[in-house]
Amino acid sequence: MTENLEKIAEMIAQAAGDKKARDIAILDMANLSPVTDYFVVASAGSVIQAQAIADNIEDKLAEAGVELLRKEGFRDSRWILLDYGVAVAHIFVEEDREFYNLERLWGDAKVRHFEV
Repeated sequence: MTENLEKIAEMIAQAAGDKKARDIAILDMANLSPVTDYFVVASAGSVIQAQAIADNIEDKLAEAGVELLRKEGFRDSRWILLDYGVAVAHIFVEEDREFYNLERLWGDAKVRHFEV
């Protein structure tokens, strides 16, 4: 079961990478958060790119039959959150990612940098 959960996180990371997201990280949240098993954090160079990354993640996961539970921030698009239950995608415009620094906030999480 854990492999299937991780596969969803990897699908999110790959879909983000397909749209040239930078610095993609998968944080293992399983023992740290009751809300989700994985955070996938990615950077975009602009609001338009953040929207394109989010759209591609939605499209690719929908094709695979993975249901999107909630979507936040698309309108402002500086921090877009896509909640798939077992994995949550965080797409940031670079400056906002540096400011919020989820990797530091969740410093106990195991981090795996995803290479496209």
